[in-house]
Parts: sequence; structure tokens; C-alpha cells
Amino acid sequence: MSRLVAVSNRIALPKRNAAPGGLAVGMLTAMQQRGGVWFGWDGKVASDGAAASGTIQRGGVSFIPTRLDEDDYRDFYLGFCNSQLWPLFHYFLDGFRYQREHYEAYLEVNRRFARELSQLLRDDDVIWAHDYHLIPLAASLRSLGVRRPMGLFLHIPFPSIEVLRVLPVHADLMRMLLQYDVLGFQTSGDLAAFRGAVEYLWGPAAVAVPGRVCVSDREVVADVFPIGVDVDAIQRESVESLHSEQCQRMLAGLLGRRLMLGVDRLDYSKGLVQRFSAYEQFLETHPENCNRVTFLQIAPLSRVDVRAYSQIRRDLEQATGRTNGRFADTDWTPIRYLNRNFPHDVLMGFLRSAQVGIVTPVRDGMNLVAKEFVAAQDPADPGVLVLSTLAGAAQELSAAVLVNPHDMHGIAHAIQQAFTMPLQERRNRHEALLSVLRRNSIQAWHSRFVEFLDSVVPHEVCSA
Repeated sequence: MSRLVAVSNRIALPKRNAAPGGLAVGMLTAMQQRGGVWFGWDGKVASDGAAASGTIQRGGVSFIPTRLDEDDYRDFYLGFCNSQLWPLFHYFLDGFRYQREHYEAYLEVNRRFARELSQLLRDDDVIWAHDYHLIPLAASLRSLGVRRPMGLFLHIPFPSIEVLRVLPVHADLMRMLLQYDVLGFQTSGDLAAFRGAVEYLWGPAAVAVPGRVCVSDREVVADVFPIGVDVDAIQRESVESLHSEQCQRMLAGLLGRRLMLGVDRLDYSKGLVQRFSAYEQFLETHPENCNRVTFLQIAPLSRVDVRAYSQIRRDLEQATGRTNGRFADTDWTPIRYLNRNFPHDVLMGFLRSAQVGIVTPVRDGMNLVAKEFVAAQDPADPGVLVLSTLAGAAQELSAAVLVNPHDMHGIAHAIQQAFTMPLQERRNRHEALLSVLRRNSIQAWHSRFVEFLDSVVPHEVCSA
């Protein structure tokens, strides 16, 4: 069996006595089954040219970190990736500014990743790259003579061609994407947008074969692979974590009140400002909930060096202060807003404890928190998921209470509906949601993608 080589911008370095979460669960399982390597940035910025720490062996997987220097961090990571590609792919065009030097840094970092990675590869490896940071990686590896099967999974949305072509180098990015053999997208909408971009650039014949795109001598698999969660592991974690000190302290602090919980990275795509405003409207419209409901929002800081993230932090602090100033009582704080991380197992205990999980991004590729909330619930007395229709997860989780994240009145009504929903309806919805999670699990996600990679004949000639 060939070895699986995973490449991502950030590598999930193993930590002793810490359970991995999200993407790491699926990737580790896939690599442990067949032996593997995980290569990527270790998250540290080298100011003195210091090399990354050496290979770490854990559970049959080799973790091989690399470093970015200060210029890479500024121009590649903060610049092209997170100030140009990220907002563009999430349909945020306000303030979009293309900078050629950032694009050049993007190409150069991918070339360097390819040079380092090529020294590690074996003749029978298959390569699975992840996300928008690594669109040029396959082309860079091809230029070095690597002919092994390569796939890219895009975790974020893929924009329509009318948005994508705002980027001056959109055609170059599309050509580089087609150097992969397998391209995976979260939803059918993302796949349709990609195929639309291919048709725009190369004509209808390029998308004439279902499940494939054909350009010149390249035939590339392009399909939907919705990422999932490990339902059984989350259920175990959530039950065990209820007895942890942090969970017990959180529950004690509620003083018997019901809990609505949001867990999001601090990012303007997550719809947090709109969510806070909707909660304020919920308390105003349904005052019987005052002093009976607490909204806990966990939002760890991210990309603090990007100006837009500093602004959203200020907006949320102001919104929190306004709501708490209007509605708080001597023994009740309506919003608890925390800019900190919690261990994955503790978060699962928090999710199990919540009567309402609120996930209202204004645009999201999938959103695993929505799936984790469902998996963590007690089937006998489950909570209710309030979910944005603009999250990729909404295409699968139609039994959630679906909302438009820009509709404050609609979200306020949905929160009230969730808190007052009868037990039998909650059970029915949860059962339907859980069946979807089991069908589209994290194991199904990685198994299906790797099966496509294993079947690749590199540089297959297009017959269309």
C-alpha cells in the first residue's frame, strides 16, 4: 500500500495528553492506516533563519515541520492568503486590494514547500494537499519532476466566476489547480462554481464529462467530499468531559439558566456581529427570557495582525457591552464573551451542556462546530442547532433550524423557537441530523478521497 503524504499550511503537531480535533482526526486516521507523512508550517516565524525542529514520530506518522520567515509571514500568509484569497473566496469584496508582491511571495513559498517536500517523497507516495494556501503546490512539484498522484481538498468556499475574476491572476490559479489529479469541494455549490470557472476559461467541452474537467491533455477528477466528524469519539468525549473541572465550573456559573453556545474563530466570515445583534433583539422581543438564558460565545483570536480582525474584535466588545448594559441584572450577565481557546474535549462537554447551539456564519465552507454540536448532544434530551443557510453544513443538516445570517429578526425568532421546541420534535430533528453525520463521517471523507487518489493514472489523456 502506498504511503499517504499530507501537506497543509499549518501542521497539527501532536501534543501529549491532548486530543486532536477537526481536520487532524481524519488525517491522522488516514495516515495511520497506511503509514504517512504530514508536512507543513509549524506556526513559528523564524526571525534569525532558524530551521524548524526535526521530524516527530507518533503513532506511525512522521510529522515534518517547516518554517516561514518574517517576509513570508507578512506577504504570503497575512498578505495574499488571508488579505486577498480568504476574503475573495468568502465573497467579501469590500476593501479588496490586489498586491503583486504578495502573489509573488505566495508562489515562492509554494516553490520552497515543493523543493523541501520533493526530498522526502518515495516512488509510490500519494500526495494530499489542503486548502487555498497550496493551490500552486502541484504545479511546483510537477516542475521538479514529481509525477505521483496529487489531490487538493478546498476547505473554504469556491466563489463564482463573477467574483473570482476580480483577482487579476485568477486564470493562473485555475491553471495551477488543474495540475492536481483530484480536486475536492465541500458542497455541490462550490463544485458548480469551480466548473463554471473552467467553462468560462476553456469552454463547454472542458466540463462535458460528469465528475471530470478536461483541459488540453489533463483530465482532473472534481467532486464533492463533505468533511465530517467522528461521531462516536465526540459522544465519548462530551460525556466524559461533563465531569471535568472546567465544565463543572461553567455549569455552576449558569445558576440553573439555559445555555446558548457559539464556538467560532474570531473572523468576519462567522457572522458574530449579526449574531450578537440578533441576541439583543431576542431579549427585547421575548423579555420572558431575561435572567433565564445565558449566551456564551467562545471566539479565540485569529490573525490579529490583519486590520479587519482588530475591527471585528472592537465591534463585538461594543455589542457585548451594549447588550449587557441594557439587560444585565445583579446576578445575571446576558452575554459571556471569551477570546480564548479551550481543549477539544472540554469544548465537547460545553456543547453537550447547551440547549441551543448557534452557528450563523455569513459564509463558510462547511463548519464542523455545527456537526460537533449535534454529535455531542444527549439523544434522550437533545439541544437544537440554529444554523446559517450560508454555511456549507446547511446542505446536509436540513433538520436544523435554518436562518439567514443577515436577518436579525429571523435569528431572534429561531432562538425562541429553539428554546421552546417540544421534546419529541427535538428528538426527531436530532435523529435525522445524526443519521447524516454517520453517513458523511470523517472516516467516509478521507476514505473516499484517498480511494480516488489511489486510482489516479497521472497525466491521463482526456477523451472528451
